[in-house]
Amino acid sequence: MLNQYFEEYIVVFAFAAAGFLLVAAAMFASSLIRPNNPTPPKLESYESGMDPVGSGWSQTHIRYYIFALLFLIFDVEALFLFPWAIRIDSFSSPGFILVEMLIFIGILIIGLAYAIRKGVLKWE
Repeated sequence: MLNQYFEEYIVVFAFAAAGFLLVAAAMFASSLIRPNNPTPPKLESYESGMDPVGSGWSQTHIRYYIFALLFLIFDVEALFLFPWAIRIDSFSSPGFILVEMLIFIGILIIGLAYAIRKGVLKWE
């Protein structure tokens, strides 16, 4: 029984190794075929066809990351909410499932209220 269990994984590992070798072979072939002529203009930063100004490093305000995190939180909420709304009639006790989803939405509303209270959503 145990040998048959591991034999099934041998197929998985064989396919993973074949995929790895295929990608490695494609990357090696592309390194042989591609032209390699680095010149100083090719090594400069590209800014939409305009001449680069300053260094390539710049600091981003933390507010953008907070907006991104808030977006992800509510995007994940939608990811859970829509399939749940479609399949709620197939559950054996939809009332219990409704209470669970209301708790989930309540936790997200508490997080949004906290963000509003901290002034995260105020744009200056």
